[in-house]
Amino acid sequence: METGAHTGRSANDKFTVRDATTEASVWWGKSNRPMDPAHFAALKADFLAALAARDELFVQDLFGGSQPEYRVKVRVVTEFAWHSLFIRTLLVRPTAADLETFAPEYTIINLPSFVADPARHGCRSQTVIAVNFTEKLILIGGTRYAGEMKKSVFGILNYLLPERGVMPMHCSANIGPAGDTAVFFGLSGTGKTTLSADSSRTLIGDDEHGWSDTAVFNFEGGCYAKMIRLSAEAEPEIFATTRRFGTILENVVIDPETRAIDLDDNRLAENSRGSYPIDFIPNTSPDNMGPVPKNIIMLTADAFGILPPIARLTPDQAMYHFLSGYTARVAGTEIGVTEPDATFSTCFGAPFMPRHPSVYGNLLKERIARGGVDVWLVNTGWTGGRAGTGGTGTRMPIKVTRGLLNAALDGSLKAGEFRRDPYFGFMVPVSVPGVDPKLLDPRATWPDAAAYDAQAKKLVAMFIENFAQFEDHVEQGVREAAPKAA
Repeated sequence: METGAHTGRSANDKFTVRDATTEASVWWGKSNRPMDPAHFAALKADFLAALAARDELFVQDLFGGSQPEYRVKVRVVTEFAWHSLFIRTLLVRPTAADLETFAPEYTIINLPSFVADPARHGCRSQTVIAVNFTEKLILIGGTRYAGEMKKSVFGILNYLLPERGVMPMHCSANIGPAGDTAVFFGLSGTGKTTLSADSSRTLIGDDEHGWSDTAVFNFEGGCYAKMIRLSAEAEPEIFATTRRFGTILENVVIDPETRAIDLDDNRLAENSRGSYPIDFIPNTSPDNMGPVPKNIIMLTADAFGILPPIARLTPDQAMYHFLSGYTARVAGTEIGVTEPDATFSTCFGAPFMPRHPSVYGNLLKERIARGGVDVWLVNTGWTGGRAGTGGTGTRMPIKVTRGLLNAALDGSLKAGEFRRDPYFGFMVPVSVPGVDPKLLDPRATWPDAAAYDAQAKKLVAMFIENFAQFEDHVEQGVREAAPKAA
């Protein structure tokens, strides 16, 4: 399926109705733009008129969340059949018995043909995603990108669950042979989906989860994986889904005559996607749930080549890096971008977090401390220099990343010798069997150590500048976990 102009989320076109329900509970700002109730009323009236004018619509009644005590009932009305199949694939499908008494708590209406009017609807463009927590209604118009629907459900759960003491997470999760759950935080392009799809571990889910007192549970019943340049060697489980009936390929180039797919062709989108039921991946949890975690992995793709391939974090450092949500875009992927571009997305998912980041950060820190969870920062980005034009860096080998992860998850990494990073203060292993020791010290991989130091100081400054917005909302120990220009 092709989505046209919108090949990703329209983050700048998303609005939340600001009223008595949300005034004090939503973190208003760049990620949560306000919409006046009167504008929403006009938008709703025009949506309902557009619905009435259509001869055919598609409706799915589904659950957001796999743990029965914490799931939300959602009705999704779509204009396109493939959108209906997509959301049925991505959310949790009720049984026939569930549907007999199903009464939706929230409704999502998705009309790609709808043309918004900024003057009448209080939006920015002809595309709009409007969330009304009081009316429990989400309206999506002017975009065919299917991911808007799944992220809307994620936003609902991110708003509701913290009040019930459940930590909502933009993460993947899996279970080891010993019953040990691992959670993988990370933004798009950091390897969150790829690294959790490990045939030796049972997959809980690839993108959205809740952490309750008793379980880590998937919010979804399917996966939404990036397809561009997917490798059968590096990502065999995900690659195999592209050959399965029922997988929806979004903006993947397909030969019109032979029907052969070309996952390396980005002419339709760099963000090409595939959505498929979670059981298309071998060895998945039948209940979409697992025990509370033993390990947390925070993934970053550091295009500056400064961070080590793995480091161990204290609870305070974990909260600091969770609120920072750092990764970097690669130079050369956009016109005019000649150097790597730092991206800080708090909680590794700022666009989907309606409440203040400290709400989620404090929940995470509390649960880490209570459960004695080991936390690791893993750099899947560059080593030996920065990425892009003029950079000397190369991408971290995925085999190295998997080897380090395996050592962290089986507990052997903790038993080794560590050094303290002079800039970030976290602990870095000195040696790991099967891994070149030079890779564990990023400064040693650079051809010019002085250039590494200069770049490291620049990255530290970026972290400090970004974290200034959170300093008044965290404890002293978290503030002291900040990196320092050594």
